[in-house]
Amino acid sequence: MIRLRLGLLIGLALLLYGTVMVFMAFDRQSHSASDTLRPFVITMAPVWIVAIAGAMVLLRSRAK
Repeated sequence: MIRLRLGLLIGLALLLYGTVMVFMAFDRQSHSASDTLRPFVITMAPVWIVAIAGAMVLLRSRAK
């Protein structure tokens, strides 16, 4: 259980780092806030949804 949580924490750290890098990539080429935020949300929302759903499944299956 400790290894699972450690793996999830490492995954969360990588997800946060990747999120910041994606935001910086969009922000570098944009001219307005909407040029940055709309593509960023469209890109990262599915990634975060899948990551949260996967973590919930892993934690739920181990709790039983």
